Amino acid sequence: MKILDLYIIRKFLLTFFYSIGLIVAIAIVFDFSEKVDDFIDRKAPISAIAFKYYLNFIPYFANLFSPLFVFISVVFFTSRMAGRSETVAVFCSGVSFPRLLVPYMIAASCIAGLSLYLNNYVIPHSNKTRLAFENQYIRNPFVYKFRNIHRQLEPGNFIYFESFNNFENVGFRFSNEHFEDGRLVYKLTAERIRWDSTMSRWELQHFAVRHFDEMQEKVVSGLKKDTAYAFTPQEFKRRESNIETMDTPQLKTYVRSEKARGVENTAYMEVERHRRTSFPFATFVLTIIGVSISSRKVKGGLGMQLGLGIFIAFSYIMLMQVSTTFAIKANFSPLVSVWIPNIVFGVVAAALFKRSNL
Repeated sequence: MKILDLYIIRKFLLTFFYSIGLIVAIAIVFDFSEKVDDFIDRKAPISAIAFKYYLNFIPYFANLFSPLFVFISVVFFTSRMAGRSETVAVFCSGVSFPRLLVPYMIAASCIAGLSLYLNNYVIPHSNKTRLAFENQYIRNPFVYKFRNIHRQLEPGNFIYFESFNNFENVGFRFSNEHFEDGRLVYKLTAERIRWDSTMSRWELQHFAVRHFDEMQEKVVSGLKKDTAYAFTPQEFKRRESNIETMDTPQLKTYVRSEKARGVENTAYMEVERHRRTSFPFATFVLTIIGVSISSRKVKGGLGMQLGLGIFIAFSYIMLMQVSTTFAIKANFSPLVSVWIPNIVFGVVAAALFKRSNL
């Protein structure tokens, strides 16, 4: 059985890396043909295209689709083994289905462990270079489109913008409120607030300040006022994709700080954090399903089993997209939404495992 274990592990890993390498090569060709006009128009250097963009695009894309190609690889080479009656000989020799799964799970553990490490620590840093290249040579300038922006600078200290122009670093309909023991003690309003880059501070225009003391109110108003706040315009120039440039410890710290500052929707950050763990775990679930549907010789052969495998794989991706959309748009739990596909397909894997073990 040790010889068979090594044979299956070798076949699994070779098929996986061959298939993922092939799809990455195809993806690069399509991506280049789509973006070559941008490269030419914006005069992107060839060295930057090769080493800053595509060198970092390869691990990002490969890791993103690794569970999918683990599944397809398992179905492909196991169906071929079944077609050549190799699995029939294994079962006839007294080897049980759970024992046959052992080398598959060893290989899946290697891939999942590598994916987990890349997801949490390596790829986020490579994404910095890739996204910086995209921002410079591919994407249009970022426009901050959110309205009615609320932030908590510190406990009891809140700010509000009706809107913010991230090109001119100007906010409109600004207010700043201080609360003590749940009571409003200070409120500042301004028609506009502009960032002074030379002095690194904010300039208030057409402002009014109200101090509340018991039953009295003191009002001060003016045309201009310079002040300092614990935020800068850079906070309004970040694309959502910037969270992909943070490794997991940095992302956890960032999510905590954003929640403390009163950012209303941090779901997309939480989805990204939990996705980095759930995707590698999917490798085990999809491996069990793949072996279960392809280890027996069936009518229709490789074509039928491979078609069924591709259908299941894309069903997993579709369910992942739907569930994460619920988390981001409908305030559904990010942890639950990201793990729903693994839970659903885990039940399918358990049922198929039980059926194959009869």
